[in-house]
Amino acid sequence: MKLETLRDLLVEELEDLYDAEHQLTDALPKMKEAASAAPLKKAFQTHLDQTNEHIRRLEQVFNMLGEKPKRKTCKAMKGLIKEGADMIEEKADRDVKDAGLIASAQRVEHYEIAAYGTAMAYAKQIGEREAITVLGRTLDEEKMTDELLTQLAETTINVRAAS
Repeated sequence: MKLETLRDLLVEELEDLYDAEHQLTDALPKMKEAASAAPLKKAFQTHLDQTNEHIRRLEQVFNMLGEKPKRKTCKAMKGLIKEGADMIEEKADRDVKDAGLIASAQRVEHYEIAAYGTAMAYAKQIGEREAITVLGRTLDEEKMTDELLTQLAETTINVRAAS
């Protein structure tokens, strides 16, 4: 696709996000399995459920724009997931591994927050109000997931890992 307009760039951003979310649906069950702490396992399951909804929302936005949902390989997510997979394979104390899994998951969240924020900015600039609303719901959920992971780390996981 030749990028001639901001709308073209928005569609490309959506294709990247669509691929990133699909990649996450494969990675999150592995992270859940590797986690030791029950609240962390639950957080990964919740995020997986949300990720499936995020995929549906992206499909909605593609439809709003008159585009077919399409994936463009998200190299950033591929790298972030590889780092998470490396953490899963680490020989580590279970609490230390959980802390590392949270760090890996938060890197993913921060990428998604940046990407959804960018997509919303493009949608706003070109007047796609409905798309802004749908993307905003997902952005809010990504931020809440990041906050939940921070809370888990600071109140439980990192405390155990430090002892």
